[in-house]
Amino acid sequence: MARLLDAPMRPGRLVWIGLRPERSAPVVEVEQALLEPGRGLAGDRWRGAATGARQVTLVSAEHLRAIAGFLGLDAVAPARLRRNLVVDGVNLLALKGARFRIGGTLLDYSGECHPCSRMEEEFGPGGYNAVRGHGGITARVVEGAIARVGDAVLRE
Repeated sequence: MARLLDAPMRPGRLVWIGLRPERSAPVVEVEQALLEPGRGLAGDRWRGAATGARQVTLVSAEHLRAIAGFLGLDAVAPARLRRNLVVDGVNLLALKGARFRIGGTLLDYSGECHPCSRMEEEFGPGGYNAVRGHGGITARVVEGAIARVGDAVLRE
């Protein structure tokens, strides 16, 4: 099993970046963002401890399509989930226990990003269950750099 878990992965791509300036404020979509060790994305509202697990949140474009399908929608805009980064072509759970790069930034997988009750407010009845198992992951910033839309996503 360990051999399979460490098997090569096809590189993915960063396709969207969002900053949450304040709690409940609209998400601001940007083309690039500075990821800072122990701090997360510059300009994002995250205020946890430097060793906190939720410095950056990621979701896959493939999961956004699944959530849309569960809700009977054509698409779900990334900002509605309030995650920081959307990647394409990477199974984020395959990064469990690993470090990975997005451009020059080194991140450490820190857990799954479960939905909150706010998903019911955002999507209506059934919103929470539509996101269950598809909410993405959290990560810590190990080495900071500017991440740009289009950057490669590679497991270390």
